[in-house]
Parts: sequence; C-alpha cells; structure tokens
Amino acid sequence: MEKTVIDKIVRVIKNKPKLEKVLKVKITNLGKEVSVDGKAEDEFVTLKVLDALDLGFSYSDAVSIKENDLEFEKINIKDFARRGNIKKVRGRVIGKKGRVLSTLSELTKCSLEMKGNEIGIIGYPENIKPTIDSIVQIVQGSKHANVYKGLEKRKEKPIFDWGLKEKAK
Repeated sequence: MEKTVIDKIVRVIKNKPKLEKVLKVKITNLGKEVSVDGKAEDEFVTLKVLDALDLGFSYSDAVSIKENDLEFEKINIKDFARRGNIKKVRGRVIGKKGRVLSTLSELTKCSLEMKGNEIGIIGYPENIKPTIDSIVQIVQGSKHANVYKGLEKRKEKPIFDWGLKEKAK
C-alpha cells in the first residue's frame, strides 16, 4: 500500500470511481492523504496519475499515462535557475498569455502544466528529454527563438522515395 499527499483532493474524489476502474486499484483518502492499494506496478502508475492530477493536468491527460504508456516527469525550476528573481523566471517559462508553454507543448508533442515552481510533463519517453532540456534553457536565460529553432530542427523530417532517381548500374 502506497500513500501520498494531494493538495487538490477534490479532483481525486470527483474522479475516484473512474480512476479505480481504469487503474485497477483501490483508492482511499483521509483528509489530503491518499492511500493506494493494488498490484505494485498499478500502484506506481496510480501515484504518477494522482501527482499529475494534483499538478493541474486534466483527467484525460493524467489517465493517458496508463492508457497510452506515456511518461510523467516533474521538474522544479528552482533547481535550474541562476540566482535572481524567481518570479521573472516563472514569467519567462509561462510567457505572455501562456504562449511559451503552449508553443513548447506543440513543438515537443508533450502536455505541460505549471503549478508554483514545478512543471509537469506528460509525453512519450523520446520526447521528455528534449522538453526538459528546452525548459532548462529558457530558465537559464536562452532566447526563446533559439530554443524553438533547436526543437524544430529536432523534428523528424519525412523521407520520400518516389523511385525517380536512376539507379547506378
């Protein structure tokens, strides 16, 4: 049995029957403390889903961790920020009207949410590392355009072989 503390307990209680069915565990709570009982691997995934819900992800995004075999990572921007005003750093990461987070989300094919100084990332394993790297670059003061350019270069380019080239004899 695993235990965790959830600040947004209402989100868990509201979705408790659906969570128990999808994640195949028994969820009980005593105040903000949530207990999860089930198989070890199911408990592990459930804790990640509950952590994602607590961070602010929608129910469908959080459950996609289990359903689509996605990864969930959480980073604290204080760990990467140089000394200075943390409010300014948060502003650089969020951007005007949330544009930076939404652009990073589009370029990396990951879902991003920010709560306080923590950023949650849900995505395929091969997309998590570049997403974390780009967030760290922005936190450390890199220009947004340079970060976006690096992510665009990383995108896979489709290879078309139309068979038009003459083969060497």
